[in-house]
Formats: sequence, structure tokens, C-alpha cells
Amino acid sequence: MKKQDRRASMNQELMTLDFWQDTIIYEDKALPIGTLACDALNVSADTLAKMNEQCQKINLLLGMLNAGQDASALFPMAREAALTMLEILSKTPPFSYMDIPKHRERIEKVFTADNALKYVEFAIKAVTNSLPFEEVPKYADAVMLQRYTAVCGHLAYSLEEYQKAMLDFAEKSDGNEADRTAEGFAKMFGSYFPPKFSITEGNAWMSVANNSVQYVATIRPGEDIAKLVKRMHYVSFVGMFRSDFFEGLCVGHAPKKCRICGKWFLTTNARHTKYCGGYAPGDKLHRTCRQIGNLKGREQRELADDHPLKQIYEKRLNTINRYVKRGTLDADLAEVMKKLAKDKMLRALSNVAYAKGDYEKEMEQAALKKEAKTIKQTYIGGMCDGRI
Repeated sequence: MKKQDRRASMNQELMTLDFWQDTIIYEDKALPIGTLACDALNVSADTLAKMNEQCQKINLLLGMLNAGQDASALFPMAREAALTMLEILSKTPPFSYMDIPKHRERIEKVFTADNALKYVEFAIKAVTNSLPFEEVPKYADAVMLQRYTAVCGHLAYSLEEYQKAMLDFAEKSDGNEADRTAEGFAKMFGSYFPPKFSITEGNAWMSVANNSVQYVATIRPGEDIAKLVKRMHYVSFVGMFRSDFFEGLCVGHAPKKCRICGKWFLTTNARHTKYCGGYAPGDKLHRTCRQIGNLKGREQRELADDHPLKQIYEKRLNTINRYVKRGTLDADLAEVMKKLAKDKMLRALSNVAYAKGDYEKEMEQAALKKEAKTIKQTYIGGMCDGRI
């Protein structure tokens, strides 16, 4: 298949996901299922406020479009608001996965007064069943205008509602006692959203009536052979995120909160991973949270009294003290051995190669005693010939 044909087969719209095994395809990008839903939990309140400012401007146009009123005067403001919104989204996962240049080009093309008039005409004909099928293509830009306006106008509010509903569930699934498997998540889901759960107005974000499903054979990014995928089309970002969240749970994928930066990241196995792979905030060495977390874990292990390297050291100290008490080891020589043992233990804690190599052998009683005698003799010899 030619490259352009392959790209055409992957042509997905703004709110369409292809599900295959434990991955999704969104805007020609293959991602683990749950990625979009997890990233949506991290959108900050400050970003939501900036988005909402643009939403309010776009909603003025949306209201007039839906009412069939002349909205010509609003277009400069609404068009600028939509482009500003797109700029915000381009820097905000999961929206940054979108094909930003494509959508910018579309917004610049369809946000016109002429398309507003065409949409009113289209809506009237659609409602009165007087729209011939062959005329539908000429309203494509007008329908796209209404589509972008509706999606952008509601985005900040609906995303905030998504976070309110899902953050609590995510926190519960993040507990240390949680079974982070598909079966464990199913149990949690069943208790959190019981079978008698009703889709009332307050739970409208849970609605399953805002998507359509089809099965298509398509070639995934980076592959050459077509796969049969489940393609789902949504009418809102929130519907898409919610679906991605729950489909992720089905395969054992779920959000986890990083213990260093506090952001949510996606886990794809049952391990209780504590740290994400993003850069740690404020770290001058530009290390990731995972790198810092591993260092902290190592430091905690090193400080622990039951650390294997420390146990070897403690065992040797006990033996040295026992020999001194019995009178079979000179007290001065014992002090040299103790200092040597401590130095070697500290070296082993900071040098993995040494810890796995010569450490245990050098910490044997006979080896320590021999090295301590050499040091003591060198010291005494130096004093006798004036070198010390």
C-alpha cells in the first residue's frame, strides 16, 4: 500500500479512537489504552481557567448559531478565541496529541460569516426533512464550524466535570491495598459504580449514548499489515476520555499518582510503581521523578539496619569485640580492624561493583586482621625512622 493510501486509511477525526488489544490510535498516534484519560486528570486549574475564558467567547457564537441568528459581528472574536484555545491545547496533554496544524488550518477556513449563514440554512433543512442527500457535501464547512464551536465552547466545563467524577475513583485505585489487575479494577468499578447506577442529569458525563461504534480494517502507525480495530466516534472529549479510562481498566491499565511531583501517570501492569518518568520539579540536575525516587529508595535501604552490607559489618564488629573480650585479640589492633571494616562498609554502600565483588572477602576476620597488622606495622615503622 502506498504511503498516501496508508495515511488516508488512518484519517481519524478529532474525537475518534481505534481500539486494538491494549492500545489506541488517536490522530495517527499509537498509545497505551488509558493514556488520554490519565493525562486529562493532570490538566491544572490554571489551564482550565485560561480555557474557560476562551470558551465563554466561543459560546456566544454557539448560542447564536443554534438560535439561527446573524452572528457575523462575533466572528473576529470567536475565531481568535478558537485559535487561542488551540494554542493552549497544543501545550496541554492529552490535547497535544492532536494534529494541531491540521485543526488550525480548519479553524481558519471554516470560521466565517458565510459558513454561519450556511449552517442556519442546513439546520432548517435538516429539521424539516428538506435536505437532499446530494446537497449535504456543500454544507461540510458549515457543519464543521458548528462542530468546532460546540466542542470548544463546552470543553472547560466538561473537562472539569470529568475530573470531579474520576479523580475520586483514581485515588481509590491508587491505594497500596488496591489490586492493580483487570480483575481488581473490575471489583473496584463494581463497588464504585453499582449495577443499579442510573444515568441521571447529574451523571450525564457517564452517558453511553454519546458515541457510535464500527469495526474497520486499518493499518496502524509503523506497521504494514491491516488490523481489525474497534473504531469509536464521540461527540465530546469527555466521552472519549471516559471511554479510554474504562477500556484501560479492562486490560489492567490505570492512573497512578507520582509520589514526587503529584501528577498522574499510567501504569500498565500490577506493580505498585511510585514514580513517573517525567522531570522532577525544581531538580537542578534535570533528573526524572523515577531517578530521584530510586535514589531515595536506595538511601532508605542503606539506612536500614537490616541492609545486607550492614549485616556483614555488624557481624564482623561482634566477632572482633568477642575476640577482644576473650583476650585473643589485641585491643589496639581491634580498633584498626573496626575502622577498616567501617570504611569498607561505606565504600560498599556507594560502590555496587565493590559490594558485589571483594567486599565480603575483605571483611573476613583473617583478611581484616592481616590488613590491620600491615597498617599498624607501617605506622610503627614510620615512627621509628622519623617519617611519622
